[in-house]
Amino acid sequence: MKKIRVMSIFGTRPEAIKMAPLVKELAGREAIESLCCVTAQHREMLDSVLNIFHITPDFDLNIMEPGQTLSTITTKCLLGLEKVFEEAKPDLVLVHGDTTTAFSAALAAFYHQIPVGHVEAGLRTYDRYSPFPEELNRTLVGDLASLHFSPTPANRENLRREAITENVFLTGNTVIDAMASTVRPDFHFPTEVLNELDYVNRTVILVTCHRRENYGEPMKHIMTALRRLVEDYPQVELVYPVHLSPVVRQAAGEYLGGHERIHLIDPVDVEEMHNLMARCSFVMTDSGGLQEEAPALGKPVLVLRRETERPEAVEAGTVKLAGVDEKDVYTLGAQLITDKGAYDAMAHAANPYGDGHACERIADAIEYRFGVRGSAPEEFRA
Repeated sequence: MKKIRVMSIFGTRPEAIKMAPLVKELAGREAIESLCCVTAQHREMLDSVLNIFHITPDFDLNIMEPGQTLSTITTKCLLGLEKVFEEAKPDLVLVHGDTTTAFSAALAAFYHQIPVGHVEAGLRTYDRYSPFPEELNRTLVGDLASLHFSPTPANRENLRREAITENVFLTGNTVIDAMASTVRPDFHFPTEVLNELDYVNRTVILVTCHRRENYGEPMKHIMTALRRLVEDYPQVELVYPVHLSPVVRQAAGEYLGGHERIHLIDPVDVEEMHNLMARCSFVMTDSGGLQEEAPALGKPVLVLRRETERPEAVEAGTVKLAGVDEKDVYTLGAQLITDKGAYDAMAHAANPYGDGHACERIADAIEYRFGVRGSAPEEFRA
């Protein structure tokens, strides 16, 4: 029997974290030949994930360059994937989420008349410039895709509103699958300062802030609020793995540098991040992935954005939108530090994102779509 040749394409660390368990699941299927292509849109941060999950790509475009723009990423992906597709001749291309790699790979596959499967399909803010360029990237991938793997019922409903109703599968989020192999109670942090923190008796706040739409004044307001929280509450330790973007690093140094309880560290790999989340008190972030990961570990999340494409956690109570205004960010942060009832209400809310079997459902759906399985996979139920 000819195997289904499935090529997973990704290029950034967040994509890699969520696609790695799927690449492994596909590789274990007798009916599937699993191929992996990375664009290396983010070289260093991508490689750490590949190493942790023991994945060696079959193809590596290695496109990252200093000062790269969205246009250079897109054109390099399109040109590089032409050669890859001609050589590999995949039956299906899988892309993840909303990155420029995902959009470019889906477009390249369309140009070669190769069906596209969209992992994490149907997330929307309905503001094409926020998050930028992610909102339009994922919308365009949805138009190009033939198979849609939606993590939640709300994501599936978003697709239905856009008249995308065929070959939509409700799977849960693959990041919950990934966490099953990364979080360990005996984990030792390679970043030594993280081993020295008192996670039991101190309020350790994990922060990430790197979105393009937060550059400038929003980032200034957010970071000013964060510094005030540390200065006003002596029990607080703030840990901020600072993104490699020069814009972010300059702002973090200017507004958060020089305080003994603010720990500005280099980006951490996925194992460190997941284990840091498991030990911290709560998370303040503009990241999409952390909004899904932290609730799975019982950690409240304050989202440092004006909107979120992940409203399920807001509705479930595990996440609150803090926005980018200094007063709002400070007020909600202070509430979680001082109000045990408010903290417990968020920490004990149900996680709506997955049960650890998303990759299994996606692989089953692919086999079903290609006639290997007789029935569609059972839907994820929160």
